[in-house]
Amino acid sequence: MQIQVHTDRHIQSDERLAEFIRDTLQTKLSRFVDHLTRIEVHLSDENGNTKHDGNDKRCLLEARPEGLEPVAITEHAATVGQAVTGAADKMQRKLSSLVGKLRDKHARSGKADFTESDAVEPDEVN
Repeated sequence: MQIQVHTDRHIQSDERLAEFIRDTLQTKLSRFVDHLTRIEVHLSDENGNTKHDGNDKRCLLEARPEGLEPVAITEHAATVGQAVTGAADKMQRKLSSLVGKLRDKHARSGKADFTESDAVEPDEVN
């Protein structure tokens, strides 16, 4: 699983931040590592340097599961660390739900495993 980190001009990206993000995502999303090709992390400070209060730090996570459309979530928090951790928690719940739905669908249809060719096409959704 590849992790790409992107920041806006108000958030300084350094190795310490990148390591924190990698550790957090690998811990929270470790059970999905075989199904994800890449996770993109977009960090931004929505107020820039003008205001220092409120939940103005935003973390957008975009996970790319094999054979499926990308899954994206957003978390706002007071600090970058809180935004990353909150986003990782939301993504964990989102991917758990997605995997559960796919397993249920394939269990009902009698298929043992989910494969890339079994991906739901947009026009097949009811």
